Amino acid sequence: MAKIGFISLGCAKNQVDCERMMYRVQEAGHEVSGGIEGCDVVVINTCGFIDSAKSEAIDHILMTAQLKEAGLVGKILVTGCLSQRYQAQIMEELPEVDGVLGTGSYAEVVGAIDALLEGQSVDLFGDIDAPEQETGRILTTPEHYAFLKIAEGCDNRCAYCVIPYLRGKFRSRTMDDVLYEARLLAAGGVKELIVVAQDTSRYGTDLPGHRRLLPELLRELCQIDGFRWIRLHYLYPDEIDDELIEVIASEEKIVKYLDIPIQHCNSKILGLMNRRGDGAFLRELFAKLRRQIPGLVLRTSVITGLPGEGEAEFGELCEFLKEQKLERVGAFPFSPEEGTPAAEMEHPDAETAQARAMMIEQIQSRIMDEYNEAMIGQCLDVLVDGFDPEFGQYFGRTYADSPDIDGRVWIASDEDLSEGSFVQVCIDGLVEGDLSGYLVEEEV
Repeated sequence: MAKIGFISLGCAKNQVDCERMMYRVQEAGHEVSGGIEGCDVVVINTCGFIDSAKSEAIDHILMTAQLKEAGLVGKILVTGCLSQRYQAQIMEELPEVDGVLGTGSYAEVVGAIDALLEGQSVDLFGDIDAPEQETGRILTTPEHYAFLKIAEGCDNRCAYCVIPYLRGKFRSRTMDDVLYEARLLAAGGVKELIVVAQDTSRYGTDLPGHRRLLPELLRELCQIDGFRWIRLHYLYPDEIDDELIEVIASEEKIVKYLDIPIQHCNSKILGLMNRRGDGAFLRELFAKLRRQIPGLVLRTSVITGLPGEGEAEFGELCEFLKEQKLERVGAFPFSPEEGTPAAEMEHPDAETAQARAMMIEQIQSRIMDEYNEAMIGQCLDVLVDGFDPEFGQYFGRTYADSPDIDGRVWIASDEDLSEGSFVQVCIDGLVEGDLSGYLVEEEV
């Protein structure tokens, strides 16, 4: 038995992949460590989506390499998107790395570790279009919430995005497999289920029958005892139909919070980026969603500095956000990724793209302030996430806040609160952009 440490970087989908690798390693008889020092093998599950993610991954590899040089860790195995993207370069340019595993070879992690322990080199890159191999997970989130990945890969082929080259074509898991995993999560104490995929709204379109199965899946998930909140991430706007809207609006467990990445609103830019729909379509969609789903909170992401974005196009994006008042917006400067069509197109320089992203953040900050101020005086259901000893208060989230992405609610209470419990909090102020309030009712 060896001691194996894991570092997981990037998105929630990557985190699920790491949790599955951890399970496989433990099932094989190895010890999964809570840290990396003293481990015989350290598995670094990387993101390679944009430059900042690549830099973060390389920093973690170099940090682990220093521990290796000091004799504090043994072998280093790099997995995930960075290894898939730079198959030939990683071990050449980072000789401290002992093995690489592509995104099509997650299921081979135990064999890869065993080979490293025997002194062999590892270089495994399986078929990224192959069906997902089902297995268990070791959750790395707090016990009361978990991510449920319902599909892998992507068929959208947005001009700026490398995901299809790293993760393969869109492959839905079968509904039976998804529901089986969901029931296990509920039985384990998960209260908030966060449904993720690269494109959740396309779930089922690649399965026999080729129809959108997300509404049906959501109805089934809502029947599982134990879940209080079911949250949806990464719904592509062109796949949101009336049936899906009706399910979201009518099912009490589905929180009225939708993550819908739009990237831009200018019709010319959307066309250049191979995104379906245009600015008028987005306006109509958001109006319809707000009309049919009372209390809806919308999250999106936008990219500044895309090819085709001049001052006029950027101004249109700013006006769109001011007009729509989306409650949650992430702004990211365009990162020209080699191998993508957008990287070959003329685009604003990096400094301009960064400056525009900061301007979007300023616009959004004012919108967020207005939203938070409107919450003062309201009593809200809050999911308790933990206690901050430095601040001396418990903190949690409302339905409007996804973990590690959105804000917190600080809870003034003389009582001990259980992590993962739902309490009612009366909002009476703001603390550095987060809501704060006092406990009204301990258990909702």
